Amino acid sequence: MSDGIAERLKRAAEHLHADRVPLKHLAEAHGTKAQATLLVLLALPAMLPVSGISLLLAVGIAGLAVAMWNGREDACMPHAVATLELPGDRARRVLRLLAACYDWASRVCRSRWTRLTDGIAARRLSAVVGLMAVLIVLPIPFGNVLPALALVLFGLGLAFRDGMAVVAGMVTALLGTAFCVSVGLAVWVYGREWLQQLAGA
Repeated sequence: MSDGIAERLKRAAEHLHADRVPLKHLAEAHGTKAQATLLVLLALPAMLPVSGISLLLAVGIAGLAVAMWNGREDACMPHAVATLELPGDRARRVLRLLAACYDWASRVCRSRWTRLTDGIAARRLSAVVGLMAVLIVLPIPFGNVLPALALVLFGLGLAFRDGMAVVAGMVTALLGTAFCVSVGLAVWVYGREWLQQLAGA
């Protein structure tokens, strides 16, 4: 499966010449869509410095989290997310990165610790997926990187039924949450002190 997806994505990147590419076109390049592949697709662009798309990507990720919580196996994107357009060069970069992710995953991921990828465990994972969607849109410098990486690991773990990848995603999610909370607290503390000094001046 992974080799097929990686090759399809590489070919799609080579034949992509449009100036603007809707996200649904990138989803179609995966072939049969599933929650895991869409999660990787939506999370990976969130790691890139592409302005103005984080909110819509987070909406799509939150939609997947709701579907996971409800136990739905089908995958779909809201219309506003599906029609979101990326510049052609960014879209080609995303496809190549996706192909590299699946190519790498095919070598290191395998079916193990499957209890962490099936049934109730996958449903509980939806809460963390939703939290990562929130963190991605927070105005924190580099605060989107670790949450998006955690989502990529979750998606690969679900796609390959690799519980170890899910655990790696949980660790990354914990680090991303700690980073965002630390920065937020620092801004709150030092910002309040600055305002108090300004008021007393």
